[in-house]
Amino acid sequence: MKHICLFILILLAIEAVSQEKKWTLEECMIYAIENSPRKNKQEAKNNIYQQNYLEAIGNLLPSLNASTNAYFNFGRGLDAETNTYTNINSFSNNYSLYTSLVLFDGLANINRVKMQKMNKLMGKQQLQDTNDMIAYETMEIFFNVLYYKESVKLAEQQLKESSENLRQIKRMEELGVKGFPDVAEMQAKEAADNYSLTRQKNLLTIEMIRLKEKMNFPIDENLAIEDYTSDKLIVKTEETALEIYNQSLVFLPKALVAQSTLAAEELSYKTSKGSLFPTISVDAGYSTNFSRYMDGSEYPSFKNQFKDRRGHYIGFSLSIPIFNGFSRSAKVKRSKQQVIIAKNEKDETLRSIYSEIEQAVADMNGQVDEYYQAKKQTEAMSVAQDANLRKYKEGLISPLELHTSANRLFQAKTEELNAMLKYYLKRKLVNYYKGQSYITE
Repeated sequence: MKHICLFILILLAIEAVSQEKKWTLEECMIYAIENSPRKNKQEAKNNIYQQNYLEAIGNLLPSLNASTNAYFNFGRGLDAETNTYTNINSFSNNYSLYTSLVLFDGLANINRVKMQKMNKLMGKQQLQDTNDMIAYETMEIFFNVLYYKESVKLAEQQLKESSENLRQIKRMEELGVKGFPDVAEMQAKEAADNYSLTRQKNLLTIEMIRLKEKMNFPIDENLAIEDYTSDKLIVKTEETALEIYNQSLVFLPKALVAQSTLAAEELSYKTSKGSLFPTISVDAGYSTNFSRYMDGSEYPSFKNQFKDRRGHYIGFSLSIPIFNGFSRSAKVKRSKQQVIIAKNEKDETLRSIYSEIEQAVADMNGQVDEYYQAKKQTEAMSVAQDANLRKYKEGLISPLELHTSANRLFQAKTEELNAMLKYYLKRKLVNYYKGQSYITE
């Protein structure tokens, strides 16, 4: 009994392994994002933005440093205690602790903190935009794979029908109803359908390779995808492109990146202008030392010298920029031009976003019309093909006419499929501009 149970468990395990996992559209997009080098590079840039932000904050805080040194003097040297020269070998040890704080620098450090904070925000927006682009590109190829998968099925069905018609024609030839030219024409039809099937399979293979590349999927593993199903009706959107555009400016990562880039450049300009102002700093320190002759004579202990020789200081400094080879003024002028560039790039980006939305809305609504027209065409072609098949068997039409009718039906079915999948793709794109994520619709 134990052996039977073990055998059953092994069979179940083998069956579970043999069942190939089929990836949904959402799973493909998530996998592509998680394994994308572009996403990893952007995350590394965001870590740099974080370190720049911390560094800018640190510039507002006092700096604190400590130092120590040790000297061995041989021959003539300065006595640290009497401040006179002597020829006795000696040893001295100094300690110091000092701090410095910038009190005013034309608000350069404060604006630098604001700028790096804006860069951090921009980095997050760039990461979201990168993830969205990866998701859309993956989805686009996914729908291409679906199209060629269904095209293969249609081509297989057409080849099956051609083979069945060829068998019937051969049988009718044996009965003397049809002649050899009819058989030859039907053989040519079967050969053409076989070629069409081979071509569709090759195109499917190419798109699967592109999908695995986009997902960064392991090259030694097989990738199988599930069919995309949607319970939503194929209808046009009632919102205009302008309405969607005005909504998208609040949340669309691409638009937010353009706005953040301009804000960061404006803060960089303010930071550079701060370098034209005087800088006021305060410095303070603590120092002490220890020394002794190396001739064996007595000397005060390290503890006593460390205590007795303590010194403190505090001071203020004022640095006024007068002339430094035009470097400061050139930096300010460069920053001002960067603001102008960023402003124009923002305008270009927003105009491009509107064009993209307008085109997406037009494509989506256009695909609705194309789909229903293609659907009517398919229905009409199906009726015509059935009628032509009956006419051919009765000898009322030639094999060429039947061949042409079958090809028109195949073309109508592929056009209907293409219109439907393009509609799904454009609908997701339009919904994305409305604020819905690609991953969950």
